[in-house]
Amino acid sequence: MRRRILLAILLAVTVTACLLGIPLGYTATAIVESLTRDNLAGRVRQIAATLDDEVANGRDLDLNRVQLAVPPGGHLLVTLPDTGQRLSLGPELQSDTVTEEVPIVQHGTVRLSIDAAPMRTRQTQVALLVALVVVATIAIGFVVASVTARRLARPLRHVAERASRLGAGDFRLDRTRYYVHELDMVAEALDASATALAQLVQRERELVGDVSHQLRSRLTSLQLRIEELTVVPDEAIAHEARAALEQAERLADVLDELMAAAREARAVGAEPVDLGSELLGIADEWRAPLRAEGRSLKLKLQDGLWGKVSPARLREVIGVLLDNALRHGSGTVTLAARGDGTGATGPSVVIEVSDLGAGVPDELAEHIFERGVSGGGSTGLGLALARALIDSDGGRLELSTKRPATFTVFLPVPRAGDVQGVRWPAERSPR
Repeated sequence: MRRRILLAILLAVTVTACLLGIPLGYTATAIVESLTRDNLAGRVRQIAATLDDEVANGRDLDLNRVQLAVPPGGHLLVTLPDTGQRLSLGPELQSDTVTEEVPIVQHGTVRLSIDAAPMRTRQTQVALLVALVVVATIAIGFVVASVTARRLARPLRHVAERASRLGAGDFRLDRTRYYVHELDMVAEALDASATALAQLVQRERELVGDVSHQLRSRLTSLQLRIEELTVVPDEAIAHEARAALEQAERLADVLDELMAAAREARAVGAEPVDLGSELLGIADEWRAPLRAEGRSLKLKLQDGLWGKVSPARLREVIGVLLDNALRHGSGTVTLAARGDGTGATGPSVVIEVSDLGAGVPDELAEHIFERGVSGGGSTGLGLALARALIDSDGGRLELSTKRPATFTVFLPVPRAGDVQGVRWPAERSPR
């Protein structure tokens, strides 16, 4: 795109410069020749007028009297047909010349010639000057085209990258604006789409979770009922009950596998991450804003913590929680991580962000992750997007304590199969 814009602008500038420069160069050389001829014509008319006076007064013609009017190196030729006189002054010119001729009263002519080389030199100089102006114009056009192409291409690449991230499930908002009305409209549309998609995905996952929970509850109840039938005295009924119980257990296993597959599919961008290193970098970024408000950040990390998450999403989510603590909390902010949590998929790493503020009001706690809900006059989008982002990696974000406000992130612990480039055989059982 940048190359195309650059070539288009450069072509337009080059064509314009040539269309103006070629006629300008031709006109400039013509003006130089016209000025030379006008000067020569003025001199020859002055000489003719002087000689007319000499003839009219009956004096013999003496060209030395008009010598000052002859340019250096010029040749003056006076012809009087009536008397057959041919008078000349100056050396004969054999090469390219510029000549002007005028008649005199006594039926003669005065011809003045000069060497054309100085005029050709001036014409060449003027033509080169015009060519230099054309080249300078094209060079300036190239610079302007490069700046314009960069200014247009960079936002377009950024917009394309944002659209790609959005398609991959990255719903982070990007407040970058380009000061180009059309591109800013696209950026705002992408922000609105990211928010809408995040809410849609969150509602879909909540629905899937609720359906899964209800199905598991019903399956558990069904299994308990069937287990009661396996111990009845009638062997035929007991046998059928055991077969039905086996099918119910297999159905429960299938449900578990489907949920696990869904979690794996949505966490396709997640990877094993050294949380100690990541959280330390995040803390370094947020210490300065907190210090500017007279507050501090305390870091509590266990050694050797690893979580399965996308690093960019982790930074965004923790950044939202720290920003929330900065805006709505008070006192020291604590960022802690430990490895004794339990998530939906088994063991998990727990990351907590808390502060010493007044906490979350009771009426707000149940809706804190809904879009547009805020207790401090903000947009109410940050926490909703943070939950959607962490859900995209198979994790979970909860408000674990209302007073003081403590937000907890649960991340899956990486398994051996999460190592890139290693394929682990999956156990298969007959169905």
